Amino acid sequence: MIQKIITGFILFIVTACFAQETENSLLWKISGNGITQPSYLYGTIHITCDATLNENVLKALDDTTQLYLELDMDDPSLQAEMMKTMMMKDGTKMSTLASAEDFEIVNKFLQETLGMSAKMMDQFKPSMVNMMLLPKMIDCPMQSVEGELMKVTSEQNEEVYGLETVKAQMEALDAIPYDEQMEELVKTAKDNMAADKKKFKKMMAIYDSKDLNAIMEFMKAEENKMYGDHSEALLDNRNKSWIATIEKVAKTTPTFFGVGAAHLPGNNGVIKLLQQQGYKVEAVK
Repeated sequence: MIQKIITGFILFIVTACFAQETENSLLWKISGNGITQPSYLYGTIHITCDATLNENVLKALDDTTQLYLELDMDDPSLQAEMMKTMMMKDGTKMSTLASAEDFEIVNKFLQETLGMSAKMMDQFKPSMVNMMLLPKMIDCPMQSVEGELMKVTSEQNEEVYGLETVKAQMEALDAIPYDEQMEELVKTAKDNMAADKKKFKKMMAIYDSKDLNAIMEFMKAEENKMYGDHSEALLDNRNKSWIATIEKVAKTTPTFFGVGAAHLPGNNGVIKLLQQQGYKVEAVK
């Protein structure tokens, strides 16, 4: 019993310290454990109103010689690979995942918002349709942090690589059952994206605060229940699969790694996983 209490206390202290360390920084320096020149880990946001990179990020890009994102975003075959994964398996259709009334609501909504009928996209995964709606969910022209990172990398005549394949990323997304994906799309259509717009506005504000713990809590919130319920497939398992590549790459070449900010915090986050492997991962402020 005493041993359990002591162990629990130690875990509490470690967790508390880790929570403190992960606050208020999106940029982290990776060093030690055989790394001769530091690499950097940066938490990105996939859609935002302002993707301006600050001086610390620009310096880290200057100090590294290649960029790794979740996917190799400048791969000319990327779009074709994405298209291959857009359809549901086994002939499943959106029209069979919702009532006739709800499907008609979605159909009308998509016609008004995207200029496309739901009947034309009937075999598309509902999550893919939701992704097509992302630019409409923010009240500004959409910008991308990944796009800015790639722009600087291109100007420096450096290469862009990916930590995973499109197939692996889509397999993670497929962990969310089709009926849950459709339920989310129906909700989006019924309130004309009102809840989504509110959510994205909140998410961008949290991201701007650079508070990784707040980002982690936001992902667990009721408004993100579908993603929170499947965080093991969407975040944890992917984080773990990236570590071997990050280790190998960082030991040979000073590299800038840019992944969604939600992948950084927590016991199964990239920061903690790298620290467990013996690397020094420290915030750049």
